Amino acid sequence: MIIAIPVYDHVDMLDVTGPLEMFEWAGFEIDLLAEHKGMKKFRSGFRFEVTKSFSDARAYDAIWVPGGDPKALAHIIDDPRQTYINFLIAQAASTQMVCSVCEGAMLLAAAGLLDGYYATTHWAFIPCFAERFRNVLVADGHPRFVLDRNRLTGGGMPRALGAIDSRAPR
Repeated sequence: MIIAIPVYDHVDMLDVTGPLEMFEWAGFEIDLLAEHKGMKKFRSGFRFEVTKSFSDARAYDAIWVPGGDPKALAHIIDDPRQTYINFLIAQAASTQMVCSVCEGAMLLAAAGLLDGYYATTHWAFIPCFAERFRNVLVADGHPRFVLDRNRLTGGGMPRALGAIDSRAPR
């Protein structure tokens, strides 16, 4: 199993490092990719190196899209070049599983990859589906994950813990 994790500046550390560790334990190959190789930083400011760019992508069994800072997501979604979004679209055309964790679902939705699929995201971002991505079918409640055909979306932190989440509405 070969998995791509496309990252960007201000991505959530846990959304990248948790799955990366789990996938490595399972014996999967993982490629961290970004638009450009080099140093990136997690939302916390901790720096990490990405050694593969989107142009280095190979065939993947799954693509894992992490969440991140809302401003970083908006920058990617509103980018007139659509580099990250186009990468997702191209990969989804030949990838068996298209997955996201937390608000990474916003990036999949922006690429049209959740149109007609049931999905979830971090509970504070559920309204974004109705506001911006009306073709996404929102799963009832706040499930931890939703698997609809070859789309797997993760819900993120439970609502009861939202008070400690900096993204949660105050």
